[in-house]
Amino acid sequence: MTRKPEILSRKLGLAFNNPQLFVTALTHRSASSHNNERLEFLGDAILGFVIAEQLYNLFPHAAEGVLSRLRASLVNQRSLAELARKHELGDYLLLGSGELKSGGFRRDSILSDALEAIIAALFEDQGMAACQVWVAQLFDEKLKSLSLNNGQKDPKTRLQELMQAQKLDLPHYELLTMSGLAHEQTFKVKCTISLLSEPSIGAGVTRKGAEQAAAEVLLELLAKENIL
Repeated sequence: MTRKPEILSRKLGLAFNNPQLFVTALTHRSASSHNNERLEFLGDAILGFVIAEQLYNLFPHAAEGVLSRLRASLVNQRSLAELARKHELGDYLLLGSGELKSGGFRRDSILSDALEAIIAALFEDQGMAACQVWVAQLFDEKLKSLSLNNGQKDPKTRLQELMQAQKLDLPHYELLTMSGLAHEQTFKVKCTISLLSEPSIGAGVTRKGAEQAAAEVLLELLAKENIL
């Protein structure tokens, strides 16, 4: 049985002037046409801004690329679902019978969307200042665990996290050629992402190395075109 939303609101340290906003934030589209999809859209943008501001102040000398990678490590479906589970958000979701039977209350996408919808509901109810305070509290442990080394992950990981943060399909890698003697092979790999019309080509003495090289090319193109 779904628990009462006011119990979750208290657990989260929130008190809504309009409690119906909070109920809507917990309502999946399978349960009602009056659901959290629009709030999730707004909450995603608010969360990205608030975390960007937190990182900007926390790492005053970090380059833009490092800040972007740090943000992507925090603002992604898996990270948000972890926070949602920590607060047992799934026990309070309003789901249709089909989603209930299939375990929708455990699904990362549903949990992360609901958390973003709660952020937007708070914004609609009390404004940006309240969102900034609450999101900072929500992400406090994750923010404290960050260091600039978190922004220096390998290119494949960084590219994957950037795509996850944008809720886009993951990069696709395709082996093009493998040439040379067994102990002197060269691999060429093509990497494709939905954000760019043209793929990248990477080469290396291992397939993994070629994939890393292809991912690095795309990261440079994204930064150059200021897409992310």
